[in-house]
Amino acid sequence: MRTRLVGLAAVVLAALALAACDDRNDRELQGWVEADLVFVSPDEQGRVEVLKVREGDQVKKGELLFTLDDDLQKADVAVGQAAVSTAQQNFDRAEVLLKSKSGTQKTLDDTWAALRQARANLAWSKTRLARRRAVSPADGTVQEVYYRPGETVPPGRPVIALLPPGNLKIRFFTPETLLPAVKYGQTVQVSCDGCEKDLTAKVTFIAKSAEYTPPVIYSREERAKLVFMIEARPAQPEKFRVGQPVTVTLSEQSK
Repeated sequence: MRTRLVGLAAVVLAALALAACDDRNDRELQGWVEADLVFVSPDEQGRVEVLKVREGDQVKKGELLFTLDDDLQKADVAVGQAAVSTAQQNFDRAEVLLKSKSGTQKTLDDTWAALRQARANLAWSKTRLARRRAVSPADGTVQEVYYRPGETVPPGRPVIALLPPGNLKIRFFTPETLLPAVKYGQTVQVSCDGCEKDLTAKVTFIAKSAEYTPPVIYSREERAKLVFMIEARPAQPEKFRVGQPVTVTLSEQSK
């Protein structure tokens, strides 16, 4: 009789252990690391003259990344400066003539308008010249360099892809039955091969629409195939790499 009780207890313990294992596995969701890259590109076509960074470099906000040839922009600035000088002289002369009763108010107004336009044109030319020097819009890591010195870049085409630390995210999918257990702002455990222990991320996005591959037949069996995309921002983004597969574990309290 005692042998039977011991055997029964062993079976019960094994069943409980298996249930706990299944419960843990239900809370483990597979995902990967993604990033929202920042693409740095010129406003106008130009030839890359100086490239200051390489892939993997850490850069600070405002740090010079690359420069483009600026001969045309410098020429525009010179023309604008000459135009402002001429417009200023015309305005000064019109002002003197008006005071001596030899000129008219309309002439003074016209020269003032021309001077303002010349100054605006000069400011625009200086802006175009300044933008031939591309600086980093944020702290981050250089992920890709698409053009090298001597190559011509079309307007709007990225020269460098930059990854700010805060733009790294964990993307994973949860089945429909587990969706109520996931909340905005919830902290989840993240693990991966070769990663440090106790890494976490905070849920920042829960998809409103389901991902569904089979034909849309909402039977009880088919509903089990529905999954929803979740995104979470890691607390230590420097510990992860883009494209890295990870395992996301929901806490027992959220189950």
